[in-house]
Amino acid sequence: MIFNLPCMEGVRTPFYYYDMELLRSTLAEIKKYVDGTCVHVHYAIKANGNPEILRVIAEAGFGADCVSGAEIEAALAAGFGNASIFYAGVGKTDEEILLGIEKGIGCFNVESIEELEVISELAEEAGRKVPVALRVNPNIDAHTHEYITTGLEENKFGIDMRCLDRAVDMALSSKWIELKGLHFHIGSQITITEPFAILCERINKITENYRAKGVEFKILNVGGGLGVDYDNPDANPIPDFKGYFGTLIRGMHLLPGQEIHCELGRAIVAQCGSLISRVVYVKEGIGRKFMILDAGMNDLLRPALYGAHHKIEVVDPRDSDATEVYDVVGPVCESSDVFGKDEKLPAVRRGDLVALRSAGAYGESMASEYNMRKLPGSLFVG
Repeated sequence: MIFNLPCMEGVRTPFYYYDMELLRSTLAEIKKYVDGTCVHVHYAIKANGNPEILRVIAEAGFGADCVSGAEIEAALAAGFGNASIFYAGVGKTDEEILLGIEKGIGCFNVESIEELEVISELAEEAGRKVPVALRVNPNIDAHTHEYITTGLEENKFGIDMRCLDRAVDMALSSKWIELKGLHFHIGSQITITEPFAILCERINKITENYRAKGVEFKILNVGGGLGVDYDNPDANPIPDFKGYFGTLIRGMHLLPGQEIHCELGRAIVAQCGSLISRVVYVKEGIGRKFMILDAGMNDLLRPALYGAHHKIEVVDPRDSDATEVYDVVGPVCESSDVFGKDEKLPAVRRGDLVALRSAGAYGESMASEYNMRKLPGSLFVG
């Protein structure tokens, strides 16, 4: 990738570089497949809550998927419509629930019977009927990392199928709850369509069962989870939205008026962002050579947290024919602060710039001040 960087004299690294032209192209590609259909897309703010990113996505007409009260406030500040905001999460506090009620958000994705009881009580106090979708745990293995698998029985998310009848009955019997739909989410970084096809089959069985009982759901929310190509971001800058949305539209047996909702995050923003860092030292070890960057796990946590790998590139290499093998590491005082081992890259010197690609999702949003390091800045191009 060619980075359109300003004069770097005196510019503090690390920082996040955002290709806004790619972001807009990604949004346009999504709209190509969903405009005029029953599919509604909500951007998962947890992937990247940078205000400029949010503003562009809101202007494109997407909804927002939030998992905290602060994300609801950020969505409203960025221009997302109140009714387009859906609120999920297993631990919604009373304060956050009341915020959603006050702002008139489109739907609460309820994750437990206990939460449903609290929302009903708070709705009565506020004197407002609250729209909800019940998050169902469909017990589907998405074959992804254990930390981002969310649809199995042993996961903390959602209502077990064996408890769903009780939750539906409770919602229907409360005059302060408007039961609008069902919500599912089976995991993240899913790069094959099979799990989504299986989810559609599971949803069809559930809805047909309730239809026989006289219960219809307007909203069928399939969550998110569509993955990106971390190994070859330039070859595949935009995910397979055609296959993803086609699987959902073909696979769901909908009645007139029913809607498919989904919550894409990584698939929208991952490829437009890169973390730009500077080489602090090239350290000669015993049998190994270390490229020590000024970016660390506090700036990009995914490699340390998930064992994830981001493609590493030298920005404007001095001599692309001269290569070395490096362990690329950060400065944080943790042995897990490693971005890559045995990376064959153009030879670098102290002060050279390095890019960690596909970092637009769960990069800046998960950054911290661990070791009292400053948060990375951001640069928007295009």
